[in-house]
Amino acid sequence: MMKKIFSVSIFFIFLTQVQALDLTYAQSTLADIFPSSIDPNEGNTVFRSMNIPCGGRTEALGTAFSALCDDSTFFDYNPAASAILEQTEVSLSHNAWIADSALETLALTRRNGNTGYGAQLKCFYVPFSEYNLYGDRVAASYYSETSATFNLSHTFLAGYNFKGISTGANFKLAWRSIPDYTDNRDDSIISGSGLEQSALGIMGDLGAIACFNALKFYQDRDPNLKVALTLNNFGASLTGFGSSIKKDDDTPARISAGLSYRPFARLLITSELRKHVLLSDFSSSGKISFATGIEAKVTPVFAFQCGFLLQGANPRFSLGSEFDIKRIKMDVAYTLDLTSSANPVNHISLSAKMQLGDRGRKATMAQVDQLYLEGLQFYAEGYYNEAIMRWEEAIKKAASQPLCMKFEPAIQARDAALNFNKQKSKLEDMYKVTLED
Repeated sequence: MMKKIFSVSIFFIFLTQVQALDLTYAQSTLADIFPSSIDPNEGNTVFRSMNIPCGGRTEALGTAFSALCDDSTFFDYNPAASAILEQTEVSLSHNAWIADSALETLALTRRNGNTGYGAQLKCFYVPFSEYNLYGDRVAASYYSETSATFNLSHTFLAGYNFKGISTGANFKLAWRSIPDYTDNRDDSIISGSGLEQSALGIMGDLGAIACFNALKFYQDRDPNLKVALTLNNFGASLTGFGSSIKKDDDTPARISAGLSYRPFARLLITSELRKHVLLSDFSSSGKISFATGIEAKVTPVFAFQCGFLLQGANPRFSLGSEFDIKRIKMDVAYTLDLTSSANPVNHISLSAKMQLGDRGRKATMAQVDQLYLEGLQFYAEGYYNEAIMRWEEAIKKAASQPLCMKFEPAIQARDAALNFNKQKSKLEDMYKVTLED
């Protein structure tokens, strides 16, 4: 069955890619459709690789991911997400980007109660060749941008009904590596020339997610509506190492607001607005961009995604699929990229996510449910004190590790039973006084 799903996915993406190859003049046509989206301030920042999606499902959803963030690819979108992920997860992604460039990403995230943490390592690289005045190649190496991200987040007010508000932060270190170039007079490599143009970026992210239920047409405990606000890549870049260190151009800072909505169990809709910010001159910041994506879960182990990103006059379209193999989720995505590429406009991204367990949260939740149901049974049979004891146990277990949540059903049942006992005692006292009189 899995082989058939994989074959269909690859065939569908390949077919779409073949059709896309004929869109040679699509950029000019689409630019006529979105003339007001042309951004004259585009490209004024460094470390542009920070805006490249790591690939797979995030790219297939049009990169509208800041509110969804339900797997280990959240690092580039919302640092608050590690506190609400169910599974400890390790992921590896490969994005075959434009002009022979590629992006490799390794990520690990883990959650302890209401606190999440993780780390991500990314490397963007492209071949770099230098030619002399006669057209002879005199040097060959790679231009690269490598970043390391460290994450910490926490969920507040976590409960059974309202799922809580999560906040988080990322700390990022990035290095732009430029290879040494040659002396035009004798083609000898100048030692340290590349280091002088390399750069160090120090950046940070802040994010928040609120999770709750609204307009939900299916039965499930997971929240079906999430809203998010994030600040990404705020910081500074330094260059001139080896001679005179100085401030480089601005980092690719942006502000994002996102929404993720699941009206039905197998249908997901996500969208996002972004504003790219030029920290040194806010008036020269980029225009607002828009991204949206839809995911349809065809079977319990196979899902299909499509996405759209409008950033500038030329949009980006994406298609992808995800399938589960036991504890591993495999993603493949195809993108028709008219936003950042003139030629080629097609690229493929892949990712694999290994889920390493939920640290006992599901099993503990089952115990809480059992205690709650036992309390209901005792209450129905008239054993009110025993019912209250069961509900107290459920409340205590839910509030401790690994759940750390407020279990409102048991709290409400306990309070109702205590109130009943109190009123019962008053009536008994009144009846006793009447009999004595």
